[in-house]
Amino acid sequence: MTRYTRDAAAIAALTPIQFRVTQENGTEYPGTGEYLHNHEVGIYVDIVSGEPLFASGDKFESGCGWPSFTKPIEPAHVNELRDTTHGMIRTEVRSAHGDSHLGHVFPDGPADRGGLRYCINSASLRFVPLARMKEEGYGDYIDQVEVR
Repeated sequence: MTRYTRDAAAIAALTPIQFRVTQENGTEYPGTGEYLHNHEVGIYVDIVSGEPLFASGDKFESGCGWPSFTKPIEPAHVNELRDTTHGMIRTEVRSAHGDSHLGHVFPDGPADRGGLRYCINSASLRFVPLARMKEEGYGDYIDQVEVR
């Protein structure tokens, strides 16, 4: 069983925007994220810990300016916390092992897919394409991303 941890070396290697988002609860500007328009098959993992977070098959175009997903690939790897900053009540999404700020979850996603929209900053993610999943240790998740 793979163990995912908060990796100091990974944190030290973050770009300024990745650090601001994951470590300081920041947000990238809408429409600027690297993975907003990514349509490749694969999974998205925490840039700090490597824990698997979201599958390409659960990604959808929400029009919000950030990559959106209907559900986590592994619910145990995602923590949802009450967020009352900026005069709003929202649900923050953080990686369970890396404790990276990922974004927020809202109840306005596709009704036929559970009704949730995980609005996630690209800066908190690393994309692992299907062709590299097995060699990078994510082979157990291939069945969740392959086109059926």
